Amino acid sequence: MNRYIVVSSDGHAGLHAADYRPYVDAKYRDAFDIALPIQIAATKRMSDYFLITDINKEWRRGNEAELAGAWDPSARDKMLDNDGIAAEVIFPDGVTEMNAPPFGAGFGMHPEGSNSELMWAGCDAHNRFMSEFVQTAPERRIGLACIPVYWDIDLAVEKTKEAKRNGLGGVLLPPICGNFPAYHYSQYDPFWAVCQDLDMPVHFHSGPAPMQEFFGPMPPPEGQTIPEGAVGSYLMEVHFWLARPLNFMLWGGVFTRFPKLKVALTEGTSAWVPDFLERLKFFYAESREAQKLGDFQGHLAESPAETFRKNVMIGASCMSRREAEMRHEIGVHNMMWGSDYPHPEGSWPVTHQHQIDTFDGLPGDEVEAMLGGNAIEFYGLDAEKLAPIAARIGPEKGTFNETHESQENSQ
Repeated sequence: MNRYIVVSSDGHAGLHAADYRPYVDAKYRDAFDIALPIQIAATKRMSDYFLITDINKEWRRGNEAELAGAWDPSARDKMLDNDGIAAEVIFPDGVTEMNAPPFGAGFGMHPEGSNSELMWAGCDAHNRFMSEFVQTAPERRIGLACIPVYWDIDLAVEKTKEAKRNGLGGVLLPPICGNFPAYHYSQYDPFWAVCQDLDMPVHFHSGPAPMQEFFGPMPPPEGQTIPEGAVGSYLMEVHFWLARPLNFMLWGGVFTRFPKLKVALTEGTSAWVPDFLERLKFFYAESREAQKLGDFQGHLAESPAETFRKNVMIGASCMSRREAEMRHEIGVHNMMWGSDYPHPEGSWPVTHQHQIDTFDGLPGDEVEAMLGGNAIEFYGLDAEKLAPIAARIGPEKGTFNETHESQENSQ
């Protein structure tokens, strides 16, 4: 085939907040009705905090029909076709289209100030919607189930099994556990086991962070404004909070106990990875400073950096040219391109040009891997089912002035 199979590692979908009501268990609908205006107001505040309210209004103007793909599968397929995307991984949504799941479910799933029963109810509502959404084109959609695992690990195991039965292709976990144990504690092992056994990759998505440290009390007290520098400080650190769970898992021996467990970190860029890998290698094998600490590596089957290469993928949303040029240090076979639709920082509606800007002149086999081959392998997708779609809509080989020599040296 003379076209690439493109798989986006980062897409978002969710209903308008009020439209989640039919997906909420009947016994929680009164609570949903009470919480809805509070959620909408909080979402609007977050939009203001991040200085994006006007940007989002301008973004939607004239694009309403196309952006309806955030919840309408027919509009979604038109967008995918126009972007040349054969398949995509779908996360929940949030501020951009005001369509976050109820009761704090979705990206953050923060335990502080949350009710565990309602949090699970919100996750169930989104997971039901996502299961329906995926079934409209199951060969093209890898939907993720929201799982606030820290509340109840046994329940998380059952919900993961349910998600698999309902056609979902992975789980989304909160990167921040609050006062609950972090992910290196062995009490999570039953959950890692079911994710490994069912081949349900674990996902962490950029966004959650200890927001009050950046923005102060939320909402701010009367007369108090958000401090200048809050957004810039947040942007500098948000990738740290994305990678932190992986740090615990790598050093905690999770992959030694569950060597086939898969983890993806999405939309936190990939430029931080080379330094992260070098520090993993340094503290595992070379650190004089660590010698006085005793044996903190003996429980590991291999260097955490080696484990990263085998078990971890980076959803490099809207991959920059700089990241593409760093691909060998990051790991060509650890990188997955993503469009981040329907967000204004994403590649839509200029995906084709964005891909040219990123991949122009790179080796063809490496472009093929980053655009879709890595994701096909990671998610166990059926390339034969995707091939006819790609033959119809995928970017032609030669689009990026590809060379024919790969210089992969990241191992």
